[in-house]
Amino acid sequence: MKTSWTPIKTAIVLGLCSATFATTPAFAGGQATAQTAPAAQATTAAPAAQPATAAPRPGDDFFAWANGEWLARTEIPADRSSWGEMASLAENTNQRIVKLIEDTGADKRAKGEARKVADYYGAYMDEAAIEKKGAAPLKPLLDKIAAIKDKTALAGALGASLRADVDPLNNTDFATENLFGLWVSPGLHEPDRNRPYLLQGGLGMPDRAYYLDASERMAGLRTQYQKHIAAMLKLAGYADADAEARAAKVFALEVDIANVHATRAESADVLKADNTWSRKDFQAKAPGMDWDAFFKATRLSDQDKFIVWHPGAVTGEAALVEKIDLATWKDYLAFHRINQMAGVLPKAFVDQRFEFYGKALTGTPQQSLRWKRALGATNEAMDEAVGKLYVAKYFPAENKARLQAMVANIVAAFGKRIEKLDWMAPETRAQAQQKLKTLYVGVGYPDKWKSYEGLKVVAGDAFGNAVRSEEFHYAEEIAQLHRKPDRKAWSMPPQLVNAVNLPLQNALNFPAAILQPPFFDPKASDASNYGAIGAIIGHEISHSFDDQGAQFDAQGRLRDWWTKADLEHFQAASQKLVAQYNSYKPFPDLAVNGQLTLSENLADLAGLSAAYDAYKDNGGKAGGEEGDRQFFTGFANSWRNKAREAAERRGILTDGHAPPQYRAATVRNIDAWYKAFDVQPGQKLYLAPEQRVRVW
Repeated sequence: MKTSWTPIKTAIVLGLCSATFATTPAFAGGQATAQTAPAAQATTAAPAAQPATAAPRPGDDFFAWANGEWLARTEIPADRSSWGEMASLAENTNQRIVKLIEDTGADKRAKGEARKVADYYGAYMDEAAIEKKGAAPLKPLLDKIAAIKDKTALAGALGASLRADVDPLNNTDFATENLFGLWVSPGLHEPDRNRPYLLQGGLGMPDRAYYLDASERMAGLRTQYQKHIAAMLKLAGYADADAEARAAKVFALEVDIANVHATRAESADVLKADNTWSRKDFQAKAPGMDWDAFFKATRLSDQDKFIVWHPGAVTGEAALVEKIDLATWKDYLAFHRINQMAGVLPKAFVDQRFEFYGKALTGTPQQSLRWKRALGATNEAMDEAVGKLYVAKYFPAENKARLQAMVANIVAAFGKRIEKLDWMAPETRAQAQQKLKTLYVGVGYPDKWKSYEGLKVVAGDAFGNAVRSEEFHYAEEIAQLHRKPDRKAWSMPPQLVNAVNLPLQNALNFPAAILQPPFFDPKASDASNYGAIGAIIGHEISHSFDDQGAQFDAQGRLRDWWTKADLEHFQAASQKLVAQYNSYKPFPDLAVNGQLTLSENLADLAGLSAAYDAYKDNGGKAGGEEGDRQFFTGFANSWRNKAREAAERRGILTDGHAPPQYRAATVRNIDAWYKAFDVQPGQKLYLAPEQRVRVW
């Protein structure tokens, strides 16, 4: 889930697809020929994020034309770094869920998982009890760190800190404060066997660029972050005289870690991640760490193979374990444990965390209300238990049936598009059709719910609940290594306003919460629904065939199933889309990264095309051009969004999705859009037919 980046994972965040489709907290607070455009066309003016004083023509700025009134009247809430349709829907959904939890808490007959949900939420809301305990709950954790006597014990402590808190493929979540991150999923070449994946980690800021970029803005953030480290150490009881010096060393260590990290674009390349190491390989390929002690503490000693997503970082960070003095490592571990637990500590910790991660990093002026943060923490701890409450009350069976029909129509439309590709060899086409045939599509909620029987929740113990939840989830993921993969398992709970493609499972999830207005409105026209939720459905289907998804076969195995000529054609067509997005500059000094956002841009384009075909094949022809206008307007409306500059800059550097205003501009590659809105040469978004990128 993620990509509203937060170093403390107390909220599942909003996205869409095998990366996060937007950048708003959800709970709290992957073609046919394309011609090369001439140089002059490649620098077409980008659609503006804000509406002009005079309403623009659709062909000049479709995003502002479709959303001008909304943009003019909408202010970003003070506790948000961005705001849009998905965030608004998530907010309304959250209010419904909180009412359900509060009613459950007041019901003395409530028991089982429902009672645990209410008690977890209630403990987080009990600020008085948290204030009374002060920093005392931290003491046992910090005492363990203080007791580390040598580098072997340090390796054990680093291993004990490992959590299953990253997901590089389903949710493009690469950030963890722990030295490494664990993901448990089917092997890249073994769809019938779960494997442990190790990813780089260890940074308290979102990405290596925040440590290494020479810009004045990044330098300022580095200064503020170092002050944040010192402030957190002081709040936890470290002497004021020592805290500044300790913080400087911790920060210097993180700079060293950043220097060995892969870039965000490199992280997105699954072929670079295809590295299988045996247990013995770690000592030979990554010396400096006592790997026996590390793996014993992680409970992974019985695993014979690991997929090392970032081999350079694992090697580099292991070397730093040996190189950097023990005292600095202990301070590093202490700071990050404090930082991770800040949400369930007294107000001073909460406020200090927000001062940096909210105000400085994202430009958000006001902290989210306590109930939003409590709900985020509860969702993180017991997501599907909360989801059960939501589905029972708010997801009617008729919505599920109608959405399943739309999915079937769009899958069929995508299949027809594949059949029409004159450049694709028969053997490649057959493999692509097999992916569609075997695709599992989950709508609303999972077939089998998670159990939280083993999670101990104590009323009034917010800190203890958070620690136990963390340990419970890690144990559950470790247990998956001894079970067969379930291709119908969900990676998102039903109350999340989101959707996802799971390439290793050849599966899609469409949670219940996104299947409501404005994305799916039972009272709206088919044209609007196909333009909004239909394009989202098409987007997720298309991820199976984007630059990453196309590398996996019908069984979810990483395999080259393309002919050489077909692959070269697909890659060349994709590069035209890279160039198109590279030309968009939200800021004079910062352009969209067309390569980083390629998977999402391919999915937007192919998904919108398939949704349009499905609409026309299922009654849309009778709607004529008026229906087409509703379709494309529904698509643009779904991208309504405003972001603070700091948040948008962060997204451009770290998010695999382009800013929403440029995603709405996908229409400039669709022939029918030109006819529907009479878009003519000379208008800013106009592309000559031979210059329009055509995917699938």
